[in-house]
Amino acid sequence: MKRTVQIVTVFGSSRPRSGHAQYASALGLGVALAEKGWVVCSGGYTGVMEAVSRGAKEAGGRTIAVTANSFSSRANPWIDEEIRVDTWQERLFELIARGHGYVACPGGTGTLAELAVVWEMLNKGVIRSKPMVVLGKFWQPVIECVCEVETGHASPWDERDRELIYSAATAADAVEFLATNFADRPSAAKGKLVQPRKSSAS
Repeated sequence: MKRTVQIVTVFGSSRPRSGHAQYASALGLGVALAEKGWVVCSGGYTGVMEAVSRGAKEAGGRTIAVTANSFSSRANPWIDEEIRVDTWQERLFELIARGHGYVACPGGTGTLAELAVVWEMLNKGVIRSKPMVVLGKFWQPVIECVCEVETGHASPWDERDRELIYSAATAADAVEFLATNFADRPSAAKGKLVQPRKSSAS
């Protein structure tokens, strides 16, 4: 049986440039994803999107970009395949549909919207068994505030029963969590995200 090649959609700011800490972090993430043999999918423009694509390409991986006609920018030079859609909304849902898993890096309102839509789709069961990771501590205050509301009241939704977003301190941590929880794993197929085992050094 042929194994599915996993695609990881990465969300993040278009602002960081080479030399910025967030750019370096995304570059390392791209390398780590490519070294697992996974395809990196992003919004395809500058900043985090460029860095994660560049990291993947420099590590010998494959990259996909989903861009939109509503933006004047073109895809960055580290993209193998560009998927062009008309609107921002189409771009968002194409990025989500393509991914077998997701990583949200620091970003602004666009990244917040992407994180929120994936989270809501997981919470309402629109998509299942797709792991969602936030890299670093940037989004932690937002996640904690939302979880307080979701878990503080009676609700039929998934957030009450399990954590839907995993916070990864490093790219290696993010990759380990994704590998543990991709949908072709037996545990993930049952809709339960599994925490990666910590090493004795942690």
